[in-house]
Amino acid sequence: MTTDLARELLTDGFDRIRDGVPEVVDGLSVEELLWRPDADANHVAWLLWHLTRQQDDQVAALVDDEPVWQSGGWSERFGLPYPPSAHGWGMSSADVGRFSVADPSLFAGYQEAVHERTVRYLAGLDAAAYGRVIDERWDPPVTVGVRIISVLDDAAKHLGQAEYVKGLIGRRT
Repeated sequence: MTTDLARELLTDGFDRIRDGVPEVVDGLSVEELLWRPDADANHVAWLLWHLTRQQDDQVAALVDDEPVWQSGGWSERFGLPYPPSAHGWGMSSADVGRFSVADPSLFAGYQEAVHERTVRYLAGLDAAAYGRVIDERWDPPVTVGVRIISVLDDAAKHLGQAEYVKGLIGRRT
């Protein structure tokens, strides 16, 4: 596979995430964004925030820079009751329940900012970069290419979960 083809495929995958976030938010009220199918389930708002935070944190680590969550002022705009370093991993059901959002357009704006950085990073990769080892704690060690696929996979799974919960919202009686 050529570097150009890899970049095109990965960019297409991340484009789908970027486009999917506002599609999920579209038509939902704040109350619906925060609705949970049961007391321990994640709601649409948390899922969209988490998928973008994980992408932001992991791409920031790859570019050796601060996440746009902090550098772009998104932490302040969202005003969540978590430390600025929070990204959702390991959060309890109670933590998810404390999530709130006043402006649903924040999700698309934050995802767009993270997407821009992601695509800019992908544009600068050459063939050798994909094989560079970045985490030797795993067997086999994690490479840049494996990390990028992991980020995309996690984002796609959480986007699908958010779409599913949105579907449940429409089916409530």
